[in-house]
Amino acid sequence: MTSSATPDASIPAGFQTYATGRQYELRRGDAFAVVTELAAGLRLYSRAGVQLTETYGDAEISPGAAGITLAPWANRVEDGVWYLDGKKQQLDITEVSRNNASHGLLRNSAYSLVDESQYSVTLEATVFPQHGYPFLVRHRVQYLLAEDLGLEVRQTLINDSNAPAPFVLGAHPYLRLGDAEVDQLTLTVAAGTRLVADQRLIPRSSEPVSGDSDFRSGQRVGDLEIDVALTDLTFDGGAARHVLSAPDGRSVTLWQDESCGYVHIFVTTELPGRPRAVAIEPMTGPANAFNSGDGLRWLSAGEAFTMAWGIDAVLVGAG
Repeated sequence: MTSSATPDASIPAGFQTYATGRQYELRRGDAFAVVTELAAGLRLYSRAGVQLTETYGDAEISPGAAGITLAPWANRVEDGVWYLDGKKQQLDITEVSRNNASHGLLRNSAYSLVDESQYSVTLEATVFPQHGYPFLVRHRVQYLLAEDLGLEVRQTLINDSNAPAPFVLGAHPYLRLGDAEVDQLTLTVAAGTRLVADQRLIPRSSEPVSGDSDFRSGQRVGDLEIDVALTDLTFDGGAARHVLSAPDGRSVTLWQDESCGYVHIFVTTELPGRPRAVAIEPMTGPANAFNSGDGLRWLSAGEAFTMAWGIDAVLVGAG
């Protein structure tokens, strides 16, 4: 990748450092992806030179959690508190402004290489028993450029504890469609229910989608600034598909398998360098699942669970 960092005279010529650690480059046909050692993150996915995810500079960590993977919970835990067999568990507060524990325990962790080829890479990190989460689990993430040049991602949690461990898995990719004007794109999500959250983004109830949370017929991105979880997804052939489309017929799609019953839609004007950005986040459960039980799974000792999602695109327009 092209470096945006200022050269450091103390670093030997030809040696590049990155804020997100080792960079794993995958190539197949006209598809290209970059995966980071930090948080097993997706730094870039493109087709035929068309950028399909948001990216960032060599000297930066992912802004707005762009592209990171999330384990052993996605989104938030209210006050960082939940209860295990009646005993209070206190997680570190990592979202200070809302007093929540956010985005799991591996956001700032390096993942080790398990396997690598021209088309794929598999990385893994361990969550060790600690305050707030007294379990030993491994999060394994595989990125693969498939034969059709789509990107496929499999996130697996393995429980090495001697007791069942609770979890929610998720990912935080931001999609784009090359240089297409983001405000003119249409976002379509086949979801029938929204989770109604408070000002701290903790769900308190649910209701049928309506207004700016109803994406079933598509909504113009330029009309949106939203941070909402959706469920009751429509699965076709085992996958739910969420589409960003341009007026000329081009599109980029994030799909998620039936293990992921939730998707979080975050449209923001605060991603650096972008007038507006669209995160489409596949999740096996919503925010605060450790307390609500919604979407929460328990992984038995010695067992593993895998969720799958991916990105593909149509880059030939109608015209």
